[in-house]
Amino acid sequence: MDHELLIIRRAIDGDEGALRALWTRHAPHIDIVVRRLVGGDMDLAADIAQEVWIQIFRALPSYRGDSQFSTWAHRIAVNRTLNALRKSRRLANLETEVTEDSASFEPDTDRSFIAQSIDEAAAKLSPGARAVFMLHDVEGYTHEEIALELGITAGGSKSQLFKARAKLRKLLAHLIEVKEGNDARLPSKEHEHVAPVS
Repeated sequence: MDHELLIIRRAIDGDEGALRALWTRHAPHIDIVVRRLVGGDMDLAADIAQEVWIQIFRALPSYRGDSQFSTWAHRIAVNRTLNALRKSRRLANLETEVTEDSASFEPDTDRSFIAQSIDEAAAKLSPGARAVFMLHDVEGYTHEEIALELGITAGGSKSQLFKARAKLRKLLAHLIEVKEGNDARLPSKEHEHVAPVS
């Protein structure tokens, strides 16, 4: 039997060491998922991550092993985070335009990690646009799945993704440099939804 399945069975039986082992192994990924969906509010992200783990441990007896534990826990993290954001009214108006005021960004030339810059820029998106961008471009959800998760239409999801990508291009303009005729652009999975660089 798979080593992790043994740990999960022990955790279901209340073994604190097994619960701690699951948390130690999977908490970093869960924390990243929560932080990305929440945006820049680290206190809120920490609170939600704690709620996510409570939910994961409560739901452990329902884990059947049909998918990997990390996939199962990831789904709980996304659902619980979105529910918490709804309760805090941060996703109340998913179709809100991203305003220029909320998108001011000071380029930090000392940072060399593009991923960190993208996370920081994504935190400046409207909650709806950020949720769609993270779920689609980072987590790999389809527009139909996002529509179900967020209670919007697939068209609304595509619209939010278009807005998010356009705003991210502006926020990350300092990373997009044209050097000696080489045009460096943000990668995109769906070119039909990509806003042109202005």
